[in-house]
Amino acid sequence: MSTHTASRGPTGAGERSLAPDLARGSMLAFIAIANATWYLWALPMSGTSAHPAPEGLADGIAQFVTTAAIDMRSYPMFAFLFGYGMVQLTRRQEAAGASPRQADAVLRRRNLWLLVFGLVHALLLWVGDILGAYGLAGLVLAWLFLRRRDTTLLVWAGLLTALMAALTALSLLSLALVPPEEMAGQSLGQEDMVASIADPSYPASIVERLTYWPLVTVGQGLLGMAVPAAILLGLWAARRRVLEEPGRNLGLLRAVAVGGLAAGWIGGLPLALAQTDLWDLSEGQGLLLSLPHMLTGLAGGLGYVAAIALIAHRIERGRGAGPVTGALAATGKRSMSAYLAQSVLCAPVLAAWGLGLGAHLTSWSMLLFAVGVWLVTVAAAALLERAGRRGPAEVLLRRLAYRGAGEAKSAPPLDRNR
Repeated sequence: MSTHTASRGPTGAGERSLAPDLARGSMLAFIAIANATWYLWALPMSGTSAHPAPEGLADGIAQFVTTAAIDMRSYPMFAFLFGYGMVQLTRRQEAAGASPRQADAVLRRRNLWLLVFGLVHALLLWVGDILGAYGLAGLVLAWLFLRRRDTTLLVWAGLLTALMAALTALSLLSLALVPPEEMAGQSLGQEDMVASIADPSYPASIVERLTYWPLVTVGQGLLGMAVPAAILLGLWAARRRVLEEPGRNLGLLRAVAVGGLAAGWIGGLPLALAQTDLWDLSEGQGLLLSLPHMLTGLAGGLGYVAAIALIAHRIERGRGAGPVTGALAATGKRSMSAYLAQSVLCAPVLAAWGLGLGAHLTSWSMLLFAVGVWLVTVAAAALLERAGRRGPAEVLLRRLAYRGAGEAKSAPPLDRNR
């Protein structure tokens, strides 16, 4: 078979499912808010989380909402969609005539280049890059699980979740039994991550980011367990076309939306209470809440996906997408470009090596700044959609991933859902 037919372009407008794009575009607001916290480099961190101690009621409200509903809830959600997209990509390649081996090669190159994109992102701007973590997780998990049975995916996702649950139980037991004074001196080590933001020297900040980036990439991509578990569940869900055909999966989506959001929000309350001084804990005791927060964050992330899929289903059954929905979906189609644009708009303005505006903000004003940055990316994506242009990062990644694949020059571009 000719390799010129081994690659298929993007789904047409009538073929696209609204849910994945709407979820990505909406939840990029959460990414902006969660990342912006780290730019408060001039304020001492509380020790319980990355947030500084609240300086007033407005800060307390902003931190409570962010900690309970956003922190560690958005990354698992994107990980789920990342796994979902891997199946969509290989399915499209095989439908176009590619062999499983050819489709896997395209996916492997894409994940390798995603890892490179993450490295460059960290090199230039943002120490907390997540692209590298997803690229690494994609390489490993696609190799191990992409062609495995559905039962295998669910078993391994269950094992990772059970391990997180066991560690969570151990953490809570330690919180109840270990005297607070024995936990003194423990911390989350946030200072290491914020060092590159607080350093007034840009060259020095590069060294600090490159030193910390491998830890972030391996830690979030593989060792954190929440991201791999979410990716495996995404692989499983994509095989059943849960997001493309929400009408056939309403029971599942409703159960996950209600159960996941309840677990995510309720599970976020302990750390939110500790962060806002409504629960008096030492730094070491606050550290013990990080594992419960991660476990419930996985549930919350899945709950957000399911809830947005239900909303998308109602929109598609009604009058269709309006201007707001269309702009959010356009952002989701260009999610990598929008994510990188957040760093371009934040780092040079907020970091000490740039304009240093982060030194003049507190939690509530930083939250507003983050939402403003997200809105700028939504507006830009809407303009690109009207012009019929894809995101620049998506264009570059596709060209690199398909180089040497034998794709015909006339073939249409890669699906922006990836």
